[in-house]
Amino acid sequence: MIERSGKAPGQPSVNASETAKAVRAVEENDAVRDLARGQTVEQVVKQLGVTVQTYYRWRKEYGGLRMDQAKRLKDLEKENARLKRLVAEAELDKAILKEAALGN
Repeated sequence: MIERSGKAPGQPSVNASETAKAVRAVEENDAVRDLARGQTVEQVVKQLGVTVQTYYRWRKEYGGLRMDQAKRLKDLEKENARLKRLVAEAELDKAILKEAALGN
């Protein structure tokens, strides 16, 4: 039996609120300003409401990007996920139709 999955194979599972926080943090650039003002990473992540590990993951993913590039990246990732779901659904429909045709 073929199952539908909410995420693409090989993609880490990230909840929507965590992604929204990442985009807001990148868009507003508050974390970078706070760090430049001398706050520690621990203080900044507490304000963001995320873990230190999440902060470093975000920094690794978005660190070298300008705000408009980060936003564009997120938009492209969202569109890519949507298209992958459409392809998966089309493949599922195709498999169901094949099974139905063989049964007749």
